[in-house]
Amino acid sequence: MSNDLPSAPPPAATPLTRAVLEIDEYVAGLGWDQPARLFALVDTGRLRSEEPGLAQRLGLDGDEGDGGPSPVSALTPIEQDEIPAGTPLDEFLATIAWPDAVVGCALTVERLMLPQSAESSVPEDLNEKQLTAWVAKHPDRQEVRMSVAVLRDGARESALRLREKDSSKEVLTGSGLVPGLADALSATFAD
Repeated sequence: MSNDLPSAPPPAATPLTRAVLEIDEYVAGLGWDQPARLFALVDTGRLRSEEPGLAQRLGLDGDEGDGGPSPVSALTPIEQDEIPAGTPLDEFLATIAWPDAVVGCALTVERLMLPQSAESSVPEDLNEKQLTAWVAKHPDRQEVRMSVAVLRDGARESALRLREKDSSKEVLTGSGLVPGLADALSATFAD
């Protein structure tokens, strides 16, 4: 086994894909059973030029990139304050307004999911609490961590990691994997 740092995303990946994979890897390093985590995404070059002290504290004082505010060549995720416990995620997201310097945002959240083959066995007329309890007892349930990122321009990306396949090589990425959460994050940029 090598002592390599966490594997880097493929060089051909977009800046948003690289950011969501960086967030996934960071949260994976914290282990499972974590609370939801919110991140602001900022243009790395703009951060270096406008906030050199912060960039240095974040380890971004290298000389790669052009240092200009656009086009977005690299994104730096900055973790935000903890999401208040007991507050429904959709209600919390509805309270967010980002400053202009934030070009995107991301959220990680853990959930129990059922494979598509189990969907037909879900009892009807369950409220949310009952459904959650039913899924938690289902033998085919899977724990998943979803990392979803969006940009102001509408771009979106997601990374899904199953607990049973907890490896950076097993992370699934795609722009349409978690559309509801991506929509909720995009709404935080609505004027």
